[in-house]
Amino acid sequence: MTEQGVRWTADQVLALAPDDASRRAGSKLGTPGPWSGAGFDGRAVWGLCRGSGSTPYRTVVDTTGPAYSCSCPSRKFPCKHGLGLLLLWAGDPDGAAVPAAGEAPDWAETWLAGRRARAEAARTAPDAGPADPEAARRRAERRAARITAGAQELEQRLADLLSGGLASAEQAGYGLWEETAARMVDAQAPGLAGRVRELGAIPGSVPGWPVRLLEECALTHLLDRAWLSADRLPGPLAATVRSRVGLSAPPEGPPLRDRWLVLAQYDTANSRLTTRRIWLHGRGSGRTALLLSFGAAGRAPQLALPVGAVLDAELRPHTSGGGLRAELVEQFAPPAPAGPPPEGTPVGAALDTYGRALREDPWLDAWPVTLTDVVPARAEYGWQLADSEPYGTAPGATPEREAIPLTRSAQQQPGLWRLVALSGGTPLRVFGEIGHQGFTPLAAWSPDAPGETVPLV
Repeated sequence: MTEQGVRWTADQVLALAPDDASRRAGSKLGTPGPWSGAGFDGRAVWGLCRGSGSTPYRTVVDTTGPAYSCSCPSRKFPCKHGLGLLLLWAGDPDGAAVPAAGEAPDWAETWLAGRRARAEAARTAPDAGPADPEAARRRAERRAARITAGAQELEQRLADLLSGGLASAEQAGYGLWEETAARMVDAQAPGLAGRVRELGAIPGSVPGWPVRLLEECALTHLLDRAWLSADRLPGPLAATVRSRVGLSAPPEGPPLRDRWLVLAQYDTANSRLTTRRIWLHGRGSGRTALLLSFGAAGRAPQLALPVGAVLDAELRPHTSGGGLRAELVEQFAPPAPAGPPPEGTPVGAALDTYGRALREDPWLDAWPVTLTDVVPARAEYGWQLADSEPYGTAPGATPEREAIPLTRSAQQQPGLWRLVALSGGTPLRVFGEIGHQGFTPLAAWSPDAPGETVPLV
């Protein structure tokens, strides 16, 4: 903290970029050349960026969100001008290019005041229930009936597939799967539609694909049967089933205020939607939380947080999803620049944690874990993370180290080489998602700089 305020690192700024193209374009604008009228008041940074037109682009970033506004026509959040302005600010600790200012210019202050007014109105607004509870109940019953019909139809589709043999799935092509997925959308069961599309992508994808197709068909069948018997399930499991078929539920329970370390942020996209996942770890509570935000196809979600920063914020958890998903209720201060990593576990303990989570939610694709003192190593089947110390063995036996393979997608991403370079053969602490296909590393910490979170996605 200086009189210029808390400034993020360049890595934290670049982690906010919605894609690689924005990251490259923003880096080119992170120098004083194109900027004028830049300033910072401890809560926001603003500036005018010279572009191809006669009028410079007005760019302002509320660092307490963060949130972004720019007069350029880009549909990305943040745009390249927002990234460039933040990089200029991050690399200017003395305030030469982005000086401290008493107040923002009128055009920036208007936008900032509007944000503050909307936030205050949302905070003080009464929690109104449905206007007509009886009408809401009837709508819920009609949707449940449609989902039930969709689940029954999907069961028939799976039965036809198995009776005809899995080999027929590759010959039939993707069209029949997409038609089935569309039927699930009509049934208002987007969760089932997503699983059907995943099934359709498996045939012919990798060697041994019939085994994976059978596994995923079994999980889909289990979800169908669970929905059709949801009234006989325990409450928490029934809530998980409703969430998995696509019935969203509002966050419940008391909000939890903590200092949350931003562990990772990444996007996944399809032709309809962009989903952003942000992982947080509460330094006081020890809880791991997942924030989800969404954008229309081709547009990045607006919620973006600097990886490695610490938020003094209040979250409200959801009941489903293993208690991981939460909503950001209120943020009480701008993100602080860094924080220590969460405590980690050896590989074996992480696998045990994942196994316990599967008992509560058999459809889990992944579970967040932090591995401690692991080393990336090349094995005959690909890359893995191995414990640096062997586990206990019988007297006279050869000591062995437990290891977990990286997922196929993780082995194809540039973050793998960043992880290998950061390690250099020495043990690291690594946060990521563990699942039945392996481990996906999302962030790492070196023993030489334990307070610096290195993003891997």
